[in-house]
Amino acid sequence: MSEVRRGRERFQGGDAEAGIETLHAFSFGHHYDPDNLRFGPLIACNEERLAPGAGFAGHAHRDVEIVTWVVEGELTHRDSAGGATVVRPGDVQRLGAGGGVRHEERNDGEEPLVFVQMWLAPETVGGEPEYEVVRGIADGTPYALERAGAVLHVRRLAPGERCAVPDAARVYVHVVRGEVRLGPAGSERSAEVVLEAGDAARIVDARGREVTAVGGPAELLVWELR
Repeated sequence: MSEVRRGRERFQGGDAEAGIETLHAFSFGHHYDPDNLRFGPLIACNEERLAPGAGFAGHAHRDVEIVTWVVEGELTHRDSAGGATVVRPGDVQRLGAGGGVRHEERNDGEEPLVFVQMWLAPETVGGEPEYEVVRGIADGTPYALERAGAVLHVRRLAPGERCAVPDAARVYVHVVRGEVRLGPAGSERSAEVVLEAGDAARIVDARGREVTAVGGPAELLVWELR
C-alpha cells in the first residue's frame, strides 16, 4: 500500500519577513492534523529556504534524531555539544539530541540556502547528544541511523535510470529534484505514479517497487524504516 503526498499540499510555515520559508510534510507547530502525525519513526520532513543572513536562533531539542540534506547553498550549524561546521550539498548531517541539546542554523553565505530536514523518534530516549557530518556521500550508499531503526538511501538518477525501492515494512520516498515514476518493478506505465520535486510517497510493506527518472536527472531521499 502506498500513499502519495504532493509538495503543494504541504503546510506553509516559517517567517517570510525574516527570510525563512518552510514547507511541512507532517503536523508541526500550530498546524495540527491528527491523521498526519508521523510515518513510523519519521515525525518531520521540512523543506527549508533561508535567504542570505537568515536563520534559526539557538533553540532546544531532546529525544529526536535530526538529519539534514542541503540542496543548494551552505548551512552553518552550531550546537551546545560543541558541533560547529558548514554543511554543503552532498553532505549528510545528523544531530542526535539525546537528553537535551541546543543548536542554531544559519545561512551565512551570499546565496539562498535550500535544505531538507528530517526528524526521527529514537527507539530509546535520553543519553548524550551526538553530532556528525558525512561529507560527499556517494550515490546509493546507505546511512544507518541505529537510534531510530532507520536507514537513509541517497539516490541520484540519470534520465531513464531505474533503482529499486528497499523491501521494508515502511519506506518513505522524498523527491528532492527532478521527476520520477514509482511502481512495481517491470510494470506498465498505467500502474505507476509520477512524483515531482517536493512530492513524497509513504509505502507500507514495500516489495518489488522501483523508481525511474523521467525527463531529466532526479535526486531522491529514501528512508527504510523499521
